[in-house]
Amino acid sequence: MPITNRLTALTFKCLLGLDRFARHLMARGLLVLGLRSRAMAVFHDILERSPDDVHALNSLGYDAQQSGRPLEALTLFRRVAGLVPMASNAHFNEAFVSEMLGLLNEAEASFRAAIAIEPVMDRAWYGLGLVLLRQGRLDEALEAFIQNTRLQPMSPFGWYQLARVHVDLGQLEAARIVIRQLKGFEPKAAAQLERETGMTV
Repeated sequence: MPITNRLTALTFKCLLGLDRFARHLMARGLLVLGLRSRAMAVFHDILERSPDDVHALNSLGYDAQQSGRPLEALTLFRRVAGLVPMASNAHFNEAFVSEMLGLLNEAEASFRAAIAIEPVMDRAWYGLGLVLLRQGRLDEALEAFIQNTRLQPMSPFGWYQLARVHVDLGQLEAARIVIRQLKGFEPKAAAQLERETGMTV
């Protein structure tokens, strides 16, 4: 290709990149102003020109999820995970929506993919625990919630689920230890567990 043609192609590519950058800025500005539908229209426009734009796909995925369109969200998040397979958050988003839709095997696989990339992703361990719990795999769920509480010791959600699994497994003393732990920083959650389990600590 002659140099002038290469320079023209490079210039055009740079202009397209600048145009996309400007559209992203416009969409973010519209979101800040609370003009969500207009921002999504801009993201759709970006995808028409650049179908593999990860930020636009993610933004539309979040919008679909929050607007009660989980199947659409899952399709978008799957595309993101395919485009950036080493992005733990992409797999987490895919897993979250899969679990919401009751696609438990898919959700488990995606949570595990996120954890394989980012072993300290506490919310992926929590999500995995919920999926395993729904499948009746209590011992595996227990391990997932243990990992979650190690990584996020001040969040009551993992501790709550951990105590419930201990009770379901008949490990009542272990459940009491968890309730005592919760009493130290989240007494309301501890009291709820006491009511639900009939145990006093």
